[in-house]
Amino acid sequence: MEEKVLMDTGNSNIKTVGFWQSPWFNPKLIIGSILLLSVFLISNIGPIFWDKDMALVGSSPTNVVPLWVTEKPSGLLKDADPAHPLGTESNGRDMLAVLLVGTPRTLRIGLIGAGIGMLVGIILGFTAGLMGGWVDYVISTLCDTMVSMPGLAVLVVIAAYIPQMEVNNLAMIMAIFAWPLPARSIRAQILSMRERDFIKLALISGSSKIDIMFREIMPNLLPYLAASFVVTVSGVILASTGVETLGLGPTRIPTLGTTINGALRATAMFRGMWWWWGPPIVVLVIIFVGLFLINVGLDEIANPRLRGLKS
Repeated sequence: MEEKVLMDTGNSNIKTVGFWQSPWFNPKLIIGSILLLSVFLISNIGPIFWDKDMALVGSSPTNVVPLWVTEKPSGLLKDADPAHPLGTESNGRDMLAVLLVGTPRTLRIGLIGAGIGMLVGIILGFTAGLMGGWVDYVISTLCDTMVSMPGLAVLVVIAAYIPQMEVNNLAMIMAIFAWPLPARSIRAQILSMRERDFIKLALISGSSKIDIMFREIMPNLLPYLAASFVVTVSGVILASTGVETLGLGPTRIPTLGTTINGALRATAMFRGMWWWWGPPIVVLVIIFVGLFLINVGLDEIANPRLRGLKS
């Protein structure tokens, strides 16, 4: 097993730290990554073995129960068909195909929205923390204003005025409200780090603020930035799912949120068609649990005190 050698600065003793003692070998981080990777692989490899065109309206018989359902909740439902193992819904769409098509698009909304939000948050957070003065005041005031706004209500109003909602359009709308919290938290981290001795020494030595940002601060904040990105992805997916459930999401291509919206509009819960709304919710739960575990794992990597408590 490969070992890393660390020098104890207090004396001449040399300590060896194996791979299993590395802070990156974090059970929560590993389990969360496995959950997300499983969802990603299944949703991207599945269309190779399953016809995703069955996610289109009218491509399959309507109201077919899943294979394992022996007693139909209603007489209007059709018997199970091996061609549709997860059943179909009232619009004639195969539920397995809907999941394989909708899951990657939901993840895409989260990644694009969070990516743009984090990029803006990093730029504003670093600028406010390093520049200080009136620049810090303006950026902080802007962040506080955006955070205090009722985000979901504003998102609903904006989405309602877009005639043809697409996945990328929804992701861009989500990004509008995805940057304030990362910007505030990153600013707080910068304000804390710039008071440390190695930052002061870099300033005294004549290093520019750009050099300090990329060479001194950024490497130390990478686990924290990764954790912030994971939290932002989770928030974007949750907000976009809420907007889609209200009927303001993409209409031509299904996502997990629009699938739940279709089930609500067709009263699938009262008709006993749990396979219409249940699987999308299960996939969302797996995604959120995976993101939560990754966030906790990254927090423990970035914060040595949490690693100490873990033991």
